[in-house]
Amino acid sequence: MLYKRWLQISRERARETALIVLAARRQWTFAELAAWTEDARQPESPVVYPQGHSAEFVLTILRAWRWNRVVCPLEPGQDPPAVPLPPAGCVHLKLTSATTGVPRVIAFADQQLAADAENIMTTMGLRPDWPNLGVISLAHSYGFSNLVLPLLLHGIPLIIVPSPLPEAVRCAAESKSALTLAGVPALWRAWHEAGAIPPCVRLAISAGAPLPLTLERAVFEATGLKIHNFYGSSECGGIAYDASETPRDDDACVGAPMKNVSLSVADDGCMEVRSRAVAEGYWWGEATDEPAREDARPTHSTLGSGCFHTSDLAKISHGLVYLRGRAGDQINIAGRKVSPETIERALLKHPQVSECLAFGMPSGDADRTEIIVACVAASAPIAAEGLKQFLLARLPAWQVPREWWFVESLSANARGKVSRAEWRHRFLQSRLAPGSG
Repeated sequence: MLYKRWLQISRERARETALIVLAARRQWTFAELAAWTEDARQPESPVVYPQGHSAEFVLTILRAWRWNRVVCPLEPGQDPPAVPLPPAGCVHLKLTSATTGVPRVIAFADQQLAADAENIMTTMGLRPDWPNLGVISLAHSYGFSNLVLPLLLHGIPLIIVPSPLPEAVRCAAESKSALTLAGVPALWRAWHEAGAIPPCVRLAISAGAPLPLTLERAVFEATGLKIHNFYGSSECGGIAYDASETPRDDDACVGAPMKNVSLSVADDGCMEVRSRAVAEGYWWGEATDEPAREDARPTHSTLGSGCFHTSDLAKISHGLVYLRGRAGDQINIAGRKVSPETIERALLKHPQVSECLAFGMPSGDADRTEIIVACVAASAPIAAEGLKQFLLARLPAWQVPREWWFVESLSANARGKVSRAEWRHRFLQSRLAPGSG
């Protein structure tokens, strides 16, 4: 199905430019990509692993589609997962980022990938005359669905940029009349602070992590460009999208449900997603980090049959989706629970707080259960007492952190993710270090 659709696109747009790789100073028309694919040798392995940020990534996928091989995209330097071949009908494997626990392998059928691409196209309004400027990872679910699939299944040209650094993005956009730029919040912040957001960007998208309202407003005030917040998951693709033309009023709002996606809130308060883009199931790593058995089948405890039960606490009001944190991240203070996102949103309103993360740690006081730790990166020196008083004016006293940890930055990975578990581990290690008191 996928390759048949590609052949249709390559015939319809044969002479148009499909792919530009700036680092190699090369470009291909749709007809040239199709010709290469037809001449390419049959892969020896039943699973192919496109990797890197180059034309080879795209060409490897086309070759796999032609020869009915399973595709499993990998980040640069990432090893293939030690899992058996998925059952017939599964054509694609995604590896989750593991920011909330053990990494998982998710199995997809061709119609599910195609449905996700269709939902993105119809919801966001991607256009062939607004090529995608490719700076995010092609292997990550976000980049694959927003850059690779629109190219191969809908004819949206892709320009692969060698680096997401501000100067590279600025140079890549020179002489272009209109572009679509998909990034993560950390990249949008860097481009904004460097004054490098290209004026030719017609559609700006942010996903991978929550988009701070302060950043969205700052970019809008400086450039008139509205960054559209996009919320999705590896298990089901796009979930919600903020299509409004002006900045949001609430950080927690992630927009309205994607086209062809039905959302509801389950009894446990978590979001449930129903659409044709929901994966077949987890092929490995759902409850254990042991490889799947040879006779394993995709499980359906939280995923499958067109429904994905997320761990995101959510509210749906007047057609808009509001996220209230993750069920597993909630901090228990003497029987009362608070989402770390609630604390982070309040902290980010402070003019000197550029980044922050909150998490719970076991308390020495058995009655408190946990204490709240705030990890803060500030643009200028500020005392913990000042931040405490700032929060006391905005939150109940029991939600104000007891421990403060100041760092230079909360570096995100290539996918724009900041792992709460990783920073919690770093905090513990810092307390165990010699001289830490």
